[in-house]
Amino acid sequence: MTADTPDGVRLAGLLVPARPVAGPRPPTFVVVHGFTGSVARPSFRRLAGWLSAFGEVRGFDARGHGRSGGRSAVGGDPEVRDVDAAVAAARADGARAVVTVGMSLGGGGVVLRHAALGRARPDAVVAVSAVSRWYIRDTPPMRRVHWLLEAPLGRRVVAPAFRLRLDDPWLVPPESPLAVAGRIAPTPLLLVHGDRDGYVPLEHLRALVRAAGPTATAWVVPGFGHAESGASAPLVERIGRWVSATIGP
Repeated sequence: MTADTPDGVRLAGLLVPARPVAGPRPPTFVVVHGFTGSVARPSFRRLAGWLSAFGEVRGFDARGHGRSGGRSAVGGDPEVRDVDAAVAAARADGARAVVTVGMSLGGGGVVLRHAALGRARPDAVVAVSAVSRWYIRDTPPMRRVHWLLEAPLGRRVVAPAFRLRLDDPWLVPPESPLAVAGRIAPTPLLLVHGDRDGYVPLEHLRALVRAAGPTATAWVVPGFGHAESGASAPLVERIGRWVSATIGP
Protein backbone atom coordinates (compact mmCIF):
# COMPACT_ATOMS: atom_id res chain seq x y z
CA MET A 1 0.00 0.00 0.00
CA THR A 2 1.24 3.49 -0.85
CA ALA A 3 -0.07 7.06 -0.55
CA ASP A 4 1.27 10.38 -1.81
CA THR A 5 1.22 13.43 0.47
CA PRO A 6 0.22 16.92 -0.69
CA ASP A 7 3.89 17.94 -0.64
CA GLY A 8 5.02 15.03 -2.81
CA VAL A 9 6.28 12.42 -0.34
CA ARG A 10 5.55 8.78 -1.17
CA LEU A 11 4.44 6.84 1.92
CA ALA A 12 4.78 3.06 2.03
CA GLY A 13 2.71 0.90 4.33
CA LEU A 14 0.61 -2.17 4.84
CA LEU A 15 -3.07 -3.06 4.64
CA VAL A 16 -4.63 -5.69 6.88
CA PRO A 17 -8.14 -6.58 5.68
CA ALA A 18 -10.95 -6.61 8.19
CA ARG A 19 -11.93 -10.01 9.39
CA PRO A 20 -15.29 -11.07 7.94
CA VAL A 21 -18.21 -9.54 9.82
CA ALA A 22 -21.93 -9.43 9.21
CA GLY A 23 -23.67 -6.14 8.54
CA PRO A 24 -22.42 -2.79 7.20
CA ARG A 25 -18.81 -2.19 6.22
CA PRO A 26 -16.75 -1.73 9.40
CA PRO A 27 -14.54 1.31 9.95
CA THR A 28 -11.06 1.73 8.53
CA PHE A 29 -8.25 2.33 11.01
CA VAL A 30 -5.30 4.49 9.98
CA VAL A 31 -2.60 3.56 12.50
CA VAL A 32 0.49 5.73 13.02
CA HIS A 33 3.54 4.20 14.69
CA GLY A 34 5.72 5.89 17.29
CA PHE A 35 8.86 7.90 16.55
CA THR A 36 11.69 5.63 15.23
CA GLY A 37 9.07 2.91 14.65
CA SER A 38 7.88 1.20 11.48
CA VAL A 39 5.04 -0.92 10.18
CA ALA A 40 7.62 -3.69 9.78
CA ARG A 41 8.11 -4.03 13.53
CA PRO A 42 6.55 -7.19 15.05
CA SER A 43 4.83 -5.10 17.74
CA PHE A 44 3.09 -2.98 15.11
CA ARG A 45 2.01 -6.00 13.09
CA ARG A 46 0.60 -7.69 16.18
CA LEU A 47 -1.42 -4.59 17.00
CA ALA A 48 -2.70 -4.35 13.43
CA GLY A 49 -3.75 -7.99 13.51
CA TRP A 50 -5.69 -7.56 16.75
CA LEU A 51 -7.37 -4.40 15.49
CA SER A 52 -8.45 -6.05 12.22
CA ALA A 53 -11.21 -7.84 14.17
CA PHE A 54 -12.97 -4.45 14.17
CA GLY A 55 -12.17 -3.12 10.69
CA GLU A 56 -9.62 -2.73 7.95
CA VAL A 57 -6.23 -1.53 9.19
CA ARG A 58 -3.96 0.73 7.18
CA GLY A 59 -0.52 1.46 8.58
CA PHE A 60 2.23 3.47 6.97
CA ASP A 61 5.82 4.37 7.65
CA ALA A 62 5.81 8.08 8.53
CA ARG A 63 8.04 10.23 6.37
CA GLY A 64 11.71 9.69 7.11
CA HIS A 65 11.00 6.21 8.50
CA GLY A 66 11.38 2.77 6.98
CA ARG A 67 10.35 2.50 3.33
CA SER A 68 8.69 5.93 3.07
CA GLY A 69 10.37 8.90 1.47
CA GLY A 70 11.11 12.32 2.90
CA ARG A 71 12.60 13.31 6.22
CA SER A 72 11.08 13.19 9.68
CA ALA A 73 9.90 16.42 11.28
CA VAL A 74 9.31 14.57 14.58
CA GLY A 75 5.55 15.03 14.71
CA GLY A 76 5.40 18.49 13.17
CA ASP A 77 3.24 19.83 10.36
CA PRO A 78 4.71 17.52 7.67
CA GLU A 79 3.47 14.49 9.62
CA VAL A 80 -0.02 16.01 9.72
CA ARG A 81 0.15 15.93 5.91
CA ASP A 82 1.11 12.25 6.11
CA VAL A 83 -2.06 11.45 8.05
CA ASP A 84 -4.10 13.62 5.68
CA ALA A 85 -2.84 11.53 2.77
CA ALA A 86 -3.62 8.23 4.49
CA VAL A 87 -7.13 9.30 5.53
CA ALA A 88 -7.88 10.70 2.08
CA ALA A 89 -6.67 7.47 0.44
CA ALA A 90 -8.93 5.40 2.71
CA ARG A 91 -11.94 7.55 1.84
CA ALA A 92 -11.11 7.35 -1.87
CA ASP A 93 -11.16 3.56 -1.53
CA GLY A 94 -14.69 3.70 -0.12
CA ALA A 95 -14.13 3.67 3.63
CA ARG A 96 -17.42 4.17 5.50
CA ALA A 97 -15.70 5.75 8.49
CA VAL A 98 -12.03 6.43 9.21
CA VAL A 99 -10.50 6.27 12.68
CA THR A 100 -6.95 7.47 13.30
CA VAL A 101 -4.92 5.65 15.96
CA GLY A 102 -1.55 7.10 16.96
CA MET A 103 1.24 5.95 19.25
CA SER A 104 3.59 7.92 21.49
CA LEU A 105 5.58 10.98 20.37
CA GLY A 106 5.53 10.23 16.67
CA GLY A 107 1.97 8.97 16.23
CA GLY A 108 -0.02 9.94 19.32
CA GLY A 109 0.83 13.60 19.12
CA VAL A 110 0.39 13.59 15.34
CA VAL A 111 -3.16 12.19 15.31
CA LEU A 112 -4.18 14.76 17.93
CA ARG A 113 -2.74 17.58 15.85
CA HIS A 114 -4.26 16.14 12.67
CA ALA A 115 -7.74 15.85 14.24
CA ALA A 116 -7.54 19.56 15.07
CA LEU A 117 -5.64 20.92 12.06
CA GLY A 118 -5.83 18.43 9.20
CA ARG A 119 -7.83 18.78 6.01
CA ALA A 120 -9.07 15.16 5.77
CA ARG A 121 -10.52 14.86 9.27
CA PRO A 122 -11.23 11.45 10.87
CA ASP A 123 -14.55 10.24 12.25
CA ALA A 124 -12.84 9.41 15.56
CA VAL A 125 -9.32 9.60 16.96
CA VAL A 126 -7.43 7.43 19.44
CA ALA A 127 -4.14 8.64 20.95
CA VAL A 128 -2.12 6.05 22.89
CA SER A 129 0.78 7.11 25.16
CA ALA A 130 0.69 10.58 23.60
CA VAL A 131 2.84 13.53 24.58
CA SER A 132 1.10 16.80 25.40
CA ARG A 133 4.00 19.17 24.74
CA TRP A 134 7.39 19.31 23.04
CA TYR A 135 10.93 18.91 24.39
CA ILE A 136 9.95 16.64 27.29
CA ARG A 137 12.90 15.25 29.21
CA ASP A 138 10.94 13.88 32.16
CA THR A 139 12.31 10.34 31.87
CA PRO A 140 15.64 8.72 30.88
CA PRO A 141 14.18 7.26 27.64
CA MET A 142 12.96 10.69 26.55
CA ARG A 143 16.33 12.22 27.36
CA ARG A 144 17.87 9.62 25.03
CA VAL A 145 15.36 10.55 22.32
CA HIS A 146 16.38 14.19 22.60
CA TRP A 147 20.06 13.27 22.45
CA LEU A 148 19.28 11.45 19.20
CA LEU A 149 17.54 14.56 17.87
CA GLU A 150 19.95 17.21 19.12
CA ALA A 151 23.47 15.77 19.36
CA PRO A 152 25.53 15.71 16.14
CA LEU A 153 26.57 12.09 16.81
CA GLY A 154 22.94 11.07 17.35
CA ARG A 155 21.75 12.72 14.14
CA ARG A 156 24.68 11.58 12.02
CA VAL A 157 25.34 8.03 13.27
CA VAL A 158 22.57 6.69 15.51
CA ALA A 159 19.53 7.92 13.55
CA PRO A 160 20.54 6.05 10.36
CA ALA A 161 20.88 2.87 12.42
CA PHE A 162 17.11 3.14 13.03
CA ARG A 163 16.56 3.75 9.28
CA LEU A 164 15.55 7.22 10.38
CA ARG A 165 16.16 10.26 8.19
CA LEU A 166 15.78 13.53 10.07
CA ASP A 167 14.80 16.90 8.67
CA ASP A 168 16.46 20.07 9.93
CA PRO A 169 15.53 21.03 13.51
CA TRP A 170 12.51 23.28 13.96
CA LEU A 171 13.19 27.00 13.74
CA VAL A 172 9.76 27.70 15.24
CA PRO A 173 8.07 24.84 17.13
CA PRO A 174 4.64 23.92 15.78
CA GLU A 175 1.60 24.12 18.02
CA SER A 176 1.78 21.34 20.57
CA PRO A 177 -0.90 18.66 20.99
CA LEU A 178 -1.91 20.43 24.20
CA ALA A 179 -2.39 23.73 22.38
CA VAL A 180 -4.76 22.25 19.79
CA ALA A 181 -6.62 19.60 21.81
CA GLY A 182 -9.54 21.93 22.45
CA ARG A 183 -10.20 22.14 18.70
CA ILE A 184 -10.78 18.39 18.22
CA ALA A 185 -14.39 18.41 19.43
CA PRO A 186 -16.93 17.35 18.28
CA THR A 187 -14.83 14.53 16.79
CA PRO A 188 -14.88 11.65 19.33
CA LEU A 189 -11.53 11.38 21.10
CA LEU A 190 -10.09 8.53 23.18
CA LEU A 191 -6.90 9.10 25.20
CA VAL A 192 -5.17 5.95 26.47
CA HIS A 193 -2.21 5.89 28.84
CA GLY A 194 -0.54 3.22 30.95
CA ASP A 195 0.25 3.61 34.63
CA ARG A 196 3.65 1.99 33.91
CA ASP A 197 4.67 4.18 30.99
CA GLY A 198 8.42 4.63 31.31
CA TYR A 199 8.59 7.24 28.55
CA VAL A 200 5.68 9.67 28.95
CA PRO A 201 4.41 10.36 32.49
CA LEU A 202 0.69 10.38 33.28
CA GLU A 203 0.72 14.15 33.71
CA HIS A 204 0.57 14.37 29.90
CA LEU A 205 -2.70 12.47 29.80
CA ARG A 206 -4.17 14.65 32.54
CA ALA A 207 -3.15 17.82 30.72
CA LEU A 208 -4.66 16.62 27.45
CA VAL A 209 -7.91 15.64 29.15
CA ARG A 210 -8.24 19.13 30.65
CA ALA A 211 -7.49 20.78 27.32
CA ALA A 212 -9.78 18.55 25.24
CA GLY A 213 -12.80 19.12 27.45
CA PRO A 214 -15.79 16.97 28.35
CA THR A 215 -16.18 15.26 24.97
CA ALA A 216 -12.91 13.32 25.44
CA THR A 217 -12.79 9.83 26.93
CA ALA A 218 -9.67 8.94 28.94
CA TRP A 219 -8.39 5.58 30.17
CA VAL A 220 -5.55 5.00 32.59
CA VAL A 221 -4.72 1.34 31.99
CA PRO A 222 -3.22 -0.58 34.95
CA GLY A 223 -0.03 -2.44 34.06
CA PHE A 224 0.22 -0.95 30.57
CA GLY A 225 3.63 0.37 29.56
CA HIS A 226 4.19 2.37 26.39
CA ALA A 227 2.68 2.51 22.91
CA GLU A 228 2.60 -0.44 20.52
CA SER A 229 5.42 -2.31 22.24
CA GLY A 230 3.43 -2.43 25.49
CA ALA A 231 -0.02 -3.02 24.01
CA SER A 232 -1.84 -6.27 24.66
CA ALA A 233 -4.64 -8.01 22.80
CA PRO A 234 -7.23 -7.19 25.51
CA LEU A 235 -6.32 -3.48 25.37
CA VAL A 236 -6.50 -3.31 21.58
CA GLU A 237 -9.80 -5.18 21.62
CA ARG A 238 -11.14 -2.72 24.18
CA ILE A 239 -10.15 0.14 21.87
CA GLY A 240 -11.90 -1.62 18.98
CA ARG A 241 -15.08 -2.01 21.00
CA TRP A 242 -14.98 1.69 21.97
CA VAL A 243 -14.72 2.64 18.31
CA SER A 244 -17.58 0.33 17.32
CA ALA A 245 -19.81 1.74 20.06
CA THR A 246 -18.83 5.37 19.39
CA ILE A 247 -19.21 5.70 15.64
CA GLY A 248 -22.03 3.17 15.29
CA PRO A 249 -22.99 1.02 12.32
